[in-house]
Amino acid sequence: MTMPHANLERRGADRLRSVLAPLGVAVAAGAVFGVVGVIDPNEPGHYPTCPFLWATGLYCPGCGTMRTIHALAHLDPVAAAGLNPLALAMVPFLLFWWGRWLVRAWQGRPRRTTLAHPAWLWAFLAIVLVYWVVRNLPFGAFLAP
Repeated sequence: MTMPHANLERRGADRLRSVLAPLGVAVAAGAVFGVVGVIDPNEPGHYPTCPFLWATGLYCPGCGTMRTIHALAHLDPVAAAGLNPLALAMVPFLLFWWGRWLVRAWQGRPRRTTLAHPAWLWAFLAIVLVYWVVRNLPFGAFLAP
């Protein structure tokens, strides 16, 4: 016969184990945020150039993201929006998905097999592709970092 106290301890240990992955992602994201916040990507020589920008002279959808993170780390959302508005717009969605993952893990519920409904993923892909093209056209220069 197992004691109720032992079951409670086991459940607590299982919960802790189940949230290790989302907490690990949070620690990694925090480390990236901290490093990019301290080591300024606006200063040449600290980070490599975007390979797509280097090879083509065109901006990829991610160009300006490190400088956006740096601006956010320095509590400057206006500058962040001017560097990569798509990356800035993704922050609330990423926080939502991470929070949902953490709560589901804490509750012991199985992970979802998909991140989102396929229609939402296709819509996101379309937004990224349109953003990628428009930021490289003359009328979309305001989207360039």
